[in-house]
Amino acid sequence: MINKKRLIRLTQALIRIDSQNPGADESAIAHFVKNYLRRLGVKVRLVAFKKNRPNVIAVLEGINTKRSLLITPHLDTVPQGKNWRFPPMGAKIYQGKIYGLGATDCKGNAACALEAINSLVEDKVILGYNLILAATADEECGSGLGLAPLLEKGILKPDACLVLDSDDFKLIVSQKGLLHLKVEIQGMRAHGAYPWRGINAIGLAINILKEIEAIKLKFTANRYLKRPTVNIGTIRGGDKVNIVADWCEFELDFRFLPGMTEKPFLRKLRNIIRKYTPSFKIEIEGVQKPYAIAKSHILVSQIARAMRELKITPRISGSEGATTITFFQDKFIPALATGFGSGGCAHTADEYVKIGNLCKGAKVLENFLKNFKFN
Repeated sequence: MINKKRLIRLTQALIRIDSQNPGADESAIAHFVKNYLRRLGVKVRLVAFKKNRPNVIAVLEGINTKRSLLITPHLDTVPQGKNWRFPPMGAKIYQGKIYGLGATDCKGNAACALEAINSLVEDKVILGYNLILAATADEECGSGLGLAPLLEKGILKPDACLVLDSDDFKLIVSQKGLLHLKVEIQGMRAHGAYPWRGINAIGLAINILKEIEAIKLKFTANRYLKRPTVNIGTIRGGDKVNIVADWCEFELDFRFLPGMTEKPFLRKLRNIIRKYTPSFKIEIEGVQKPYAIAKSHILVSQIARAMRELKITPRISGSEGATTITFFQDKFIPALATGFGSGGCAHTADEYVKIGNLCKGAKVLENFLKNFKFN
């Protein structure tokens, strides 16, 4: 049975452990989770791809050890930033909410997973499959030291996965892909009093960016997602006010729908830049494919049923941002994202999670795990 007081204490304990990324050290929180699971008698180990960046891998063995279900929250948070009323790592309870960095994204979800496992062990429940928990590092910076290599190297090979990284009981069945890139424009340096003697790279970039924002792409509408978007995230250029800027660089964030790839956008981007200059470089900083799973899939139907049994309305949704569900498709592993955080709180000052959400979420997860069947 889910223990509310224990769940609250566990969530507070996780929030109080600093795991900011960048800042880049999940070792303290990973050891906390490992020790918590070991006390329950669960098989657990740490896997790290860089010093002080461990992932926690635990297995609760079931009757049929040939089939496995993975549940995976992440351990890291974004940097705390400024303008908090409540201490970012104080885990203060106020008006039915626990305030703190990572409360919603994603330490509340991690606490729900640990409490659900604790309850299963206490009640001596034997599942019909192996349950794997992967509490991962580096999610906030792309999962290059976390879930991505765990899958790529075959350390994790589940038959299905529930990603615990969402809020308000959403079931994320569709997700945009992303392309992050940097464009470097080269101009020609000259004295600022004689701008005609140079080529101003900043001026070139301004014209290029105006056209980029007007790019139109063919796409099939998705009922859960908005149209493709492009965001100009950063721009830098020039060395001094009285020098014609001979360099400028900007970064773009392109989000695209299932059924699309990043290639048409890149072609249009190159064609636009070539209209203004032959002297440029495009650096791809990251690409993630879009993702979709059928509403009729057993992962969706069974977690939705677990919610309805507890009088919670499941919310079939899409994700404009990137969760780690995208990494599973290259391995042909069905994945669904859900979670129990509080909407609009992730990455904000005074982030919080509602205690009611945590308790309901842990009960939903326990119910789902007890009754999950692969067919």
